[in-house]
Amino acid sequence: MSFLGFGKKKQVGTGAILETSEQRIGDSLDFASKEAFTLLRENIEFVCPKTEGRGRIIGVSSPDPSEGKSYTAINLSYFLAKKGETVILVDGDMRRPSVSKSLKLEMEHGLSNMLATGRDFIVHQGVQHENMNVITCGKLPPNPAELIGNDNMGEALRFLAHRYDYVIMDLPPINIVSDAVTVSRYLDGILVVMMHGSTARKDAISAIRALQLAKAKILGIVYNGYVSGKKYYRKRGGYHSHYGYGYGYGYSSDYSYEYAAPDTKSEDGAKKS
Repeated sequence: MSFLGFGKKKQVGTGAILETSEQRIGDSLDFASKEAFTLLRENIEFVCPKTEGRGRIIGVSSPDPSEGKSYTAINLSYFLAKKGETVILVDGDMRRPSVSKSLKLEMEHGLSNMLATGRDFIVHQGVQHENMNVITCGKLPPNPAELIGNDNMGEALRFLAHRYDYVIMDLPPINIVSDAVTVSRYLDGILVVMMHGSTARKDAISAIRALQLAKAKILGIVYNGYVSGKKYYRKRGGYHSHYGYGYGYGYSSDYSYEYAAPDTKSEDGAKKS
């Protein structure tokens, strides 16, 4: 089980963002964060090793919003790619996606298109690293739960696992919607990200129990945002007073179900950017 600590001290007000996502990805991370992600990568390779002929499918989620799951998924993908593994990061949050925004990628033609039509999706190649590829969430569908629960999801992940060493999937918060629990049956394992000073004990227990009931393989807990010896303050899941944590692309406390109507135009096969 891996515990990671991130975050820098900075004078902010309630709800302020500490760092932009561009500053907190890959080689732009501070030394301690790089070491933490290197340790996480090594632990993942130990508890969830590759099998001959197929890559590993790993989900990343959290009990509640704004706990750093997308930040973790992106950087885990980067550090796996840096070691020489071929990686595809999939934004599986079709309600409040953040991977495309964080990596400045066009969001349309992604996972939702892949699940709905089996085509018209883009694989963004060489994102942050030559071995790191990304499929964004696609257009936000009116029925994300149905798409997530469809057998097409399992087929899509197996399709990707036969082409990449690791499939890393960013998933919605476990206690907010059922998507992460539903898709867990297609995963080789799932990481649960918890935020120091923000994740309540009862919420952590609820998330773990939900995954256990679904017989999901929990690879470990990523403990995010810990600064040794410093005081912290919590108010409705955010930080105020002396300093706070944030990554520029988290959830708001009001989890939204907004969507855009899917595009009816389709194209054959996957497109590569």
